[in-house]
Amino acid sequence: MEDWDGIRTALAVARAGTVSGAASALGVHHATVIRHIDALEDKLGAKLFQRHPRGYTLTEAGRMLEEAGLAADARFAQLAAQISGAAERIEGELTITSVPGLVRRVMPALTKLMEVHPGLRLRYVTDTRLFRLETGEAHVAIRAGARPESPDYIVQSFGMVDSRLYASPAYVQRHGAATSLADHLFVLPSDEGRNAPFMRWLAAELPEPQCALISNDILTLRAGVREGLGVGFMAVDEAEGLIEIMTRDDWKSPLWLVTHVDLHRTPKIQSVLAALKGEGQEN
Repeated sequence: MEDWDGIRTALAVARAGTVSGAASALGVHHATVIRHIDALEDKLGAKLFQRHPRGYTLTEAGRMLEEAGLAADARFAQLAAQISGAAERIEGELTITSVPGLVRRVMPALTKLMEVHPGLRLRYVTDTRLFRLETGEAHVAIRAGARPESPDYIVQSFGMVDSRLYASPAYVQRHGAATSLADHLFVLPSDEGRNAPFMRWLAAELPEPQCALISNDILTLRAGVREGLGVGFMAVDEAEGLIEIMTRDDWKSPLWLVTHVDLHRTPKIQSVLAALKGEGQEN
């Protein structure tokens, strides 16, 4: 049955016993009530009410509709309560998308969050592409670079990524303390990473660097630097045991926590944001 407005109107008439009473309960004009009842009866091919001077009385067909309609109404009320309760609980699946390389920063916060709310099931996706929050591809996004401008997004600062140029002790031992960028072998991200501030700077300063390794996988890049294949750009909190070769303020990139306005204030999203901001602002 597609005519839910008609069924709702019929239930209101059955409860009130009059068109005027149903119209008042529904907040519509009495002519609308009459039109809905007439249309529903035409669709069903049966009279639902006996009309008389004192009002409307259910027929046998009307009582059948009332019984089914009341059951459906109760079920919808129960469903609404369940949905409302689920929205208030901090559990179930939640997708966080992030630029690569932040797992050491965010994982301690997410671990603590799940200890407090063991019903949460997190999906953490790292990718250079921008996941669309408006279509549900992700619920919380950690983005780098320019501040997202979508009017449907709530954007909050999440600190900075401080990237510097590093080399392993083994690389420095083999190649010495080269003072010119042209003398270095580089471990660099592939085309997906070309918009990073340090990559734009390098492209302007050294259009054709000597590359020992190019990869789209951040773990491979880190391994290449640590194994001494070449120098590479890494965040400070990922560079333990490496030797800093060079740093510049314009290599730093702002990070943003992004949520969709429709979900931003739900308890689940707020709990994740609070956990991440407590951890992320240290950097």
